[in-house]
Amino acid sequence: METPEFKFFCSHCDQPLKCEVRFAGRQIQCPGCKHLIRIPNPPAGLGFTHVSPESGRTWDTHVPTHRKP
Repeated sequence: METPEFKFFCSHCDQPLKCEVRFAGRQIQCPGCKHLIRIPNPPAGLGFTHVSPESGRTWDTHVPTHRKP
């Protein structure tokens, strides 16, 4: 199964970029101008409706703390 991708542009230098929809909302460094930019939400029709921006922690590295009863 192919992972859906979408195209977008850097908000600083208009560099054309492409990424998988699962990365929407993450912050990346533009390969053209090196500014930090946030990957926008994918256009409608790709199976995702809205992705909220991540706050400082990513799901890959954040381990929830469990409370003891």
